[in-house]
Amino acid sequence: MIARERLNDKALGHTPMMQQYLSLKAQAPDMLLFYRMGDFYELFYDDAEKAARLLDITLTSRGASAGAPVKMAGVPWQSIDQYLAKLVKLGESAAICEQIGDPAAAKGPVERAVTRIVTPGTLTDAALLEEKADNLLAAVALDRQLAGIAWLNFASGEFRVIEIAARRVNDELQRISPAEVLVADGATLDLGGNNAAITRLPAWQFDPDSAHRTLTEHFQVADLAGFGCQDLGPAIAAAGALLAYARKTQSAALVHVTVLAPERDDEYVRMDSSTRRNLELTETLRGAPSPTLFSLLDVCATSMGSRLLRHWLHHPLRDRALLRGRHEAVGALADVSGSYRAFQATLRRIADIERISARIALKTARPRDLHGLRESMTTLPELQRLAAAADAAHITVLAEALTPPEGCLAQLRAAIAEEPASSIRDGGVIAAGYNAELDELRALQANAGEFLIELERRERSRTGIPNLRVEYNRVHGFYIEVTNAHSEKVPDDYRRRQTLKNAERYITPELKAFEDRALSAKDRALALEKELYDELLARLSPLAPQLLALARAVAELDVLSAFAAVATTRNWHRPEFVDELSIEIDAGRHPVVEAEIEQFIANDTRLSPTRRLLLITGPNMGGKSTYMRQVALIALLAHTGSFVPAAAARIGPVDQIFTRIGAADDLAGGRSTFMVEMTESAAILHNATERSLVLMDEVGRGTSTFDGLALAWAIARHLVERTLAYTLFATHYFELTKLAQEYRQVANVHLDAVEHKDRIVFLHALEEGPASQSYGLQVAALAGVPASVIRAARRHLQDLENRTLERDGQSDLFVAQPPPEPARHPALDLLESVNPDELTPREALELFYRLKKL
Repeated sequence: MIARERLNDKALGHTPMMQQYLSLKAQAPDMLLFYRMGDFYELFYDDAEKAARLLDITLTSRGASAGAPVKMAGVPWQSIDQYLAKLVKLGESAAICEQIGDPAAAKGPVERAVTRIVTPGTLTDAALLEEKADNLLAAVALDRQLAGIAWLNFASGEFRVIEIAARRVNDELQRISPAEVLVADGATLDLGGNNAAITRLPAWQFDPDSAHRTLTEHFQVADLAGFGCQDLGPAIAAAGALLAYARKTQSAALVHVTVLAPERDDEYVRMDSSTRRNLELTETLRGAPSPTLFSLLDVCATSMGSRLLRHWLHHPLRDRALLRGRHEAVGALADVSGSYRAFQATLRRIADIERISARIALKTARPRDLHGLRESMTTLPELQRLAAAADAAHITVLAEALTPPEGCLAQLRAAIAEEPASSIRDGGVIAAGYNAELDELRALQANAGEFLIELERRERSRTGIPNLRVEYNRVHGFYIEVTNAHSEKVPDDYRRRQTLKNAERYITPELKAFEDRALSAKDRALALEKELYDELLARLSPLAPQLLALARAVAELDVLSAFAAVATTRNWHRPEFVDELSIEIDAGRHPVVEAEIEQFIANDTRLSPTRRLLLITGPNMGGKSTYMRQVALIALLAHTGSFVPAAAARIGPVDQIFTRIGAADDLAGGRSTFMVEMTESAAILHNATERSLVLMDEVGRGTSTFDGLALAWAIARHLVERTLAYTLFATHYFELTKLAQEYRQVANVHLDAVEHKDRIVFLHALEEGPASQSYGLQVAALAGVPASVIRAARRHLQDLENRTLERDGQSDLFVAQPPPEPARHPALDLLESVNPDELTPREALELFYRLKKL
C-alpha cells in the first residue's frame, strides 16, 4: 500500500506524470481520485484496487514508476456518472481531476487540477440523485448533554439548525434523513438505524468562533442575530463546519444559500424514529418503498412536488392557520370542476426547476438544464392563469410567486439553441445570432465544402487540367492533386506538398489561407461556445434564489393538486381543527390498507378529557393494529394539509405522535425484544403530554405472563393518571379491562369476530365493551398449525378454564376475572402450563406459542 508520506514525496524516482498524480492525490487522500487521461478517468495504486473491487472494473498493471509496476483501473469519461452513482450508494466519496492546461503548449504532463469532489451529501448532478427524495448534508456538534444539528439541501439552498438534548440526536437524524453526516474526530455518535455515510473532520473545524466567522462572512452580516441564531452554540459550530465543507467540495460560493433558519421544537408534530417506522410513512416495515402512505399520495406531476410531499409527511405542521390555508386550497382544487386535473396537466410540462437552479448557482448546469428551465418558464403564465381562477387565498399567494426573475427568460431564449446538445463540449449549444464571431466560425465550417468545389472549378478553368481535384486528409490537410500526365500545365504559384506514384499534390497561397482558417474554426468555435456559456451561467447565477422561490411555489401547487386528486378519487374529507382536547373521527379508514383490499370496514374514534384511553381487545388479525394506525395517520394527514380518509374528523391540539407497536430484537445493539419494548415505552412515559397521541400495542408480551400483565397495568395507569395523553391501548390481557371500572377516562372497545364451523370470521368492526374471547386457537389453525396440536391445546385450555388461580395475599389484579360469556383464560397462562414433551413436533408448539401471544 502507498504510505501517506509517499503521496507528497516527489523525489522517489517517479515519472513526471506520476509525480503530478501523487501531488493531486495528497489533496484528497481519503477519496478515490479519478485522473483524466484522454478519453478515460484512471485510478492508480490503492485507489485502483479499491475501485476494481467496488465497481467491478478490470485491474491491470502498466509500465513502472519508481521501480515498481503501476496498478491501474479506468472508466470511460462518458460513463463516469454511472460509476459515481454506484460509489455514492456505497457511501464512498470521489475527487474528479480534469485537464485544465493546453496539451499543445504543455512541456511535460498537461496541467491538471481537482475540479469536483463528489460525496454522498453534496450531490447536485441529476444522474447521481434520486428523483423523488431530497439529498441532505448534515453536521452534528456535541457539547456535554446538548447537541447542535445543521443540515443543508443543496438543491433548494435550505440551511437549517436546531439544538436538542444529545439523547435525541438519533430521532432527529431519522427525521432529517441526511445522506451524509459530518462529525468531529473522536466524537461518539450512534446513528441507530440511519443509513447516512459518516465523514469525520478535524475537531478544530467545529470551533464555535471559527464557525461564527465562516457564517457571517458567507452571509455578509456582522452577526447572526438577524437569523435568530444569537443564542445558539453547538448548532452554530455544526453549521460553520458544514458550510466550510460544502464550499470546499463544490469549489463554489453557494450563492443560493441565503438564509440560516433555526428550527423551533414546537414547529412540527414530533414523531420519534420508531413511530415513523411503524406508521410506514415512506417505507414499509420490510424496507420496501410501497405500499406506504407516500406511495399512495404521490400522484405529483413533478419530482419537486414528490420531494416536498415526502418532506411534509415527515414534518406535519402545528401552525393551524397555515394548515387551514392548505385545506382551503385542496378544497378549491377538488371541487366539482376538478381543476386539479388542469393543474397537473400543466405541471407535467415543468422541469425540475429546483435542482436546475442549484446547478446554476454552482455554475455546473448543463445545456439541457437551461433548455428545460426555458421551456418551463414559458409554461408559467398558463399555471398563473389557472391559479388565479382558483378560489383560495393560499393559491393566490403561490400564484404571485410564479413570476420568473426579470430578464431570465429573455437571456435563455437569446442564448440557448432550440435543441441544444447534451454537453457544451460537443458544441451546438449557443443559438445562432447570439454572437457574430461564433456565427462566422460556424459559417466557415459549414461553407468549406462549397468553397472547395468552387476552388476546384476555378483551378480547372485556369490551368486547363480537366481531372484536377481539390481534397483533404488528416495527415496533409488540404491539397490540389494533379496527375503526372498534366504536370507541364501546373502553374508557378503551386507549391509541391506530396509526391505520389502517378500524381503530385500541391498547395496554393489561397488554399493555405483557407486551410488555416478552416482547421482552426472548429476548435475556436468550441472554445468560444464554452466561454459564452460560462458567461451566461455567471449572469444567471445571482438569480438562483429567485428561481428557487419560484420552484417552491410550483412544488407546493403540485402537492396540493395531488392532495385534491387523492381526496376526489378516494372520497376523503376535510378535517376540522378544534381547540378542545379531543379527537373525534367518523367512519375512519386506514388509507393504505383500504387501497390494497376490496372493502374496508370504517370505524369511529372518540377521545376526549373524559375518554382519554381506549382499551382495545379482540382476536389476533382482527384489526386492532390497523385501527390504531389509522387514527394516527388521519391525525398526521390533517397536520400536513391533506384531506383525510374519514367521513368527518374533528381534531384538537396534537404535539406528538408516539407508537409502541410490534416486537423485534435489536441484535446489533445487544437488546432483546423485551428491552426494545420497554425502551420505547419509557420514551413515551417520559415525553408524552396531554396533547400527545399514543399508540400502545401488546405492552408486556415480551416477558412472563405476570410480569407483562403487571407492567401493562402500571403503564396504562400512568398514561391515565399522569400523562393524560390521547391513548389507544391494545392488549390480550383481559384483566386490564377492569381499569374502566376504576377510571372514568378509560373505555373498553373491541374488534369482534364470530366462529362458523370451527372457522373464524373477522368482522373488523369496532364495538363498545371488552371482547368475549381471543380466538387464539382458531387463528393458529388458520396459520396451518397441525390439527393434533390444536386438539391438544383445546384440552389444556379446558383444564385451565376449570381451575381457579386465586393465591393468598395476591392483589385482585392477579385474580382470574372471567370475561363475559363464554369464559376464556388468557393464552399466556395456557402456554406456561404446556409440557413440551407431550407435543410433537416441538417447532409446531413454538409456532403456536408465538401465534397465541400476537
